[in-house]
Amino acid sequence: MREVLAELQSIRIRGGSAAMATVVRTWRSAPSPAGASMLITDQDAAVGSLSGGCVEGAVFTVGQQVLADGRPRFETYGISDDDAYAVGLTCGGILEVFVERVDAGTWPELESVAESIARQEPVAVATIVRGPHFVGRHLLVRPGHSEGSLGTERLDHTVREDASGMLAAGATGLLHYGPDGERLGEGLDVFVASQAPPAQMFVLGASDVSAVLVRVGKILGFRVTVCDARPVFATRQRFPGADEVVVDWPHRWLEKQPIDERTAIAVLTHDPKFDVPALTVALRTNAGYVGAMGSRRTHAERLVRLKAAGLTDDELSRLHAPIGLDLGARTPEETAISIAAEIIKERRGGSGQQLATTEGPIHPGVHP
Repeated sequence: MREVLAELQSIRIRGGSAAMATVVRTWRSAPSPAGASMLITDQDAAVGSLSGGCVEGAVFTVGQQVLADGRPRFETYGISDDDAYAVGLTCGGILEVFVERVDAGTWPELESVAESIARQEPVAVATIVRGPHFVGRHLLVRPGHSEGSLGTERLDHTVREDASGMLAAGATGLLHYGPDGERLGEGLDVFVASQAPPAQMFVLGASDVSAVLVRVGKILGFRVTVCDARPVFATRQRFPGADEVVVDWPHRWLEKQPIDERTAIAVLTHDPKFDVPALTVALRTNAGYVGAMGSRRTHAERLVRLKAAGLTDDELSRLHAPIGLDLGARTPEETAISIAAEIIKERRGGSGQQLATTEGPIHPGVHP
């Protein structure tokens, strides 16, 4: 939804309507993740994309039907057959798509969602996409409370609990229940789209590699902060793309930051007086990735110091050091790419191997 939100807001302001098509589940090598959205407006315009062109024409037609009669639809688009005009995905993937009408009457909570996203407040939108009743109903879930209703108190309670956990993890996906929210039941599908603030990347140490990693981190969608205690190096001029540049001792600054499972921390100082205190703090958080730069000899000496600082073997096992994947990197640019590649691997559950040597789905976590 985030990618089409501006257009949705414009449509709402002028009192118009649109059909919103959302990918709710994928199989195999589908080109878009769950949550990708496309609009079909009441002015016969298409905004956004679901598959890079494979199924957009068919989805546009369905969207026009939804605009005409207001009835939501659940569509499946699969592998193209030998018919050149068949609707399918040449990549071999499968998409399940939910198409619903969006206007002030069908989705009054839209303005509240937009406000939360603008303020970078976490909000999850739970929508019944398939079932015997209440299809198209929405429940907005925020930390500690919710808005709207999916139709019954029991269903609201169950989905609220499950969606809260997904929101905390920044996860988006399809949940399955019985007609009244029974967890062991079936027949009712609820799609939860987590609209969480961007994941954070903390780059500790203002080096030449840091400057490149900031740029790469922004491309990957992170909110990137650079922190270094040396004001001559931690400057906006050196890091124009960073969301924030902080002059402070990294460990002291890090102690004050909100850190969750999506946070990536890269310690690039390879100076014991900076990185040992910073890593002592970082490895005791629930950050999803903590890496530290340095040679193997530097890392061995660092481990001795970290153990002396009281870190346990379990805490030390979370440390990625020497940082990055083995790409044969030499330049700051190549080194930053190797670090970013390792962060992606940890976030997505990849193996780090060449795809040509692996089997099964290319995209980790999708159905085979």
